[in-house]
Amino acid sequence: MSFTIFRGRRAATTTLLSALALAACGGGSAPEPEETRVQDSRQFAPDPTRLPFNALADAPETDRWWGVLDGASYRVEVPKNWNGMLVMYAHGYGGTGPTVNVSDPPIRAHLIRNGYAWGASSFSKNYYDVRAGIEDTNALALAFQGIAAQNGRTLAAPAKTYIIGTSMGGHIAAAAVDAEALETANHKVRYHGAVPMCGVLGDTELYNYFGASQIAAQQLAGVPATSWPVSNWAEQAPTVRSALFSTFPSVTTPLGDQYKEIVKQLTGGERPMFNEGFAGSMNATVWGTFGRDGTVNGILNREGYDTTGIVYQFDNDPALTAAEQSFNQAAFRLKADPEANRLRRDGLRWFPKANARISVPVVTIHTLGDVYVPFSMEQIYKRRAMALGTDPWLVQRAIRGVSHCDFTLDEQTAAFDAMARWEQNGVKPEGDDVLDRATVADPLYGCKFSSRSRTPNACPAS
Repeated sequence: MSFTIFRGRRAATTTLLSALALAACGGGSAPEPEETRVQDSRQFAPDPTRLPFNALADAPETDRWWGVLDGASYRVEVPKNWNGMLVMYAHGYGGTGPTVNVSDPPIRAHLIRNGYAWGASSFSKNYYDVRAGIEDTNALALAFQGIAAQNGRTLAAPAKTYIIGTSMGGHIAAAAVDAEALETANHKVRYHGAVPMCGVLGDTELYNYFGASQIAAQQLAGVPATSWPVSNWAEQAPTVRSALFSTFPSVTTPLGDQYKEIVKQLTGGERPMFNEGFAGSMNATVWGTFGRDGTVNGILNREGYDTTGIVYQFDNDPALTAAEQSFNQAAFRLKADPEANRLRRDGLRWFPKANARISVPVVTIHTLGDVYVPFSMEQIYKRRAMALGTDPWLVQRAIRGVSHCDFTLDEQTAAFDAMARWEQNGVKPEGDDVLDRATVADPLYGCKFSSRSRTPNACPAS
C-alpha cells in the first residue's frame, strides 16, 4: 500500500512495507482479474489542489490530513480530544469524469464536536463503482494509524469503526457491513455499525426498476419494447413522453395518470410526498436512464437488468385485476445474464450486494418522495433481512423529503446518534414500519423522524 501525504504545500510519498500494512492490504498480492469490462479500461486521477480543507469555525481543535492512497484522494480529521472512535464516510455518485474528488461528511461538525475522528475517500474510480468505493474506503480505514504517524501523531487503533454514506455511499455502507464483503473484499474491515442514507439498498433492483419504468411507459404509449436495449429510443422518446405528459415531468395525461400509478407502486406504494416527488426533477433523472443497456455504464460486461420478478400494478391493492394481469402478461421482460454479477475470485462482485447479512446495528433513513432511488429500496432490504432473520439488527426511518437525499442535518445526526447509542449501550432505537401498506399510506407517515421545519409537511406541531 502506498500513500502520499499532503500537508500544506509540501508532499512526500511513502511506501508502507511493514507487516502491519501488508496485513491491512489483505497480505500478499491481489489475484489476477478473471476478465475485463469497460470500467477496467477507464483512467481516473485525483486533483491534489482540491484536497486541502480548513478547520470549522466554532468547533473543537483538530488535526487535518489529506493525500492520495492507492489512486484515491482522502481526507482525515481527528479531534485533539479524540474519543477513540472512527467514522468512515462514503460519498454519493461522482459522475463519469476523469477526476475523482473527496467530500466531507455532511455531519462533519457533529462528529468532531462529539470527539469522533472521520475519514473519507474519493474512491479511485468514478461511475457507479461500489466495488471501488468499498475497497478504497476500507483501505483508508486500515491506513488511519499510519497516516497519523506520518504526520507526527501516535494514535491507538480505533476502538470502534463505523461507516455512513449517502446515495451510492449508502449502498457502499450497507454492502461494507454485509458478511459477503468480509468474505470477498481484498481490504477487510469489520465495522461496528452503519448508517446508510438514501441508499441503493436494493442494489441491482434499482436498475431493474429503471428498466421496468421504461417498459411500462412504452407499453402504455403504444410502442412496446421488443428488444433490449431499445435501439431507436432517441426517436421514440418524444412520442412516449407526449403520450404520458402534457408538461414533462409535472403534468400527466390520462395515460400518464396510469403510468404515475405504476411508478408509485414500483417505488414503494401509496405514501406521502410521492406526488411531489413524481412531478419533480428526479423523475426526469429516471427518464435519463432510459435507452441504456443493462451493463450499468460498463460496470458489468453482460446484461444485468432483470424484470422477470416485476409486478405492474395500477393501485395499492396487491390483488391483481384482470387489467393488471393483462398488462403484466403483455410486458416485455428482461432477464439478467447469470454471469453478469456473479461472485468473483479476485475480490468483491463488480456490483456488490446489500444482502442484509448483517450482525451489527444498521440505521437507515430514506425520503418518501424520492423516485430516483426510491423508498422501495428500504422495503427490499427489509424483506431480505426478514428472510435471513437479521432484521433485529435493522432500524429504518422514513423522512418526509421530496427529492433524493433531501435530509436536514438534524435528521442525519439523529440517525447517527441512534446507531451509535445502540451499538455502544445496547438500546435499540425506534424506527418505522416500511412494509405495512396501510401504515405507509397514512398521510402522517414519516412524521415521527422528520424535522418539524420541513415544508410541505402537514405533521403535528409536537
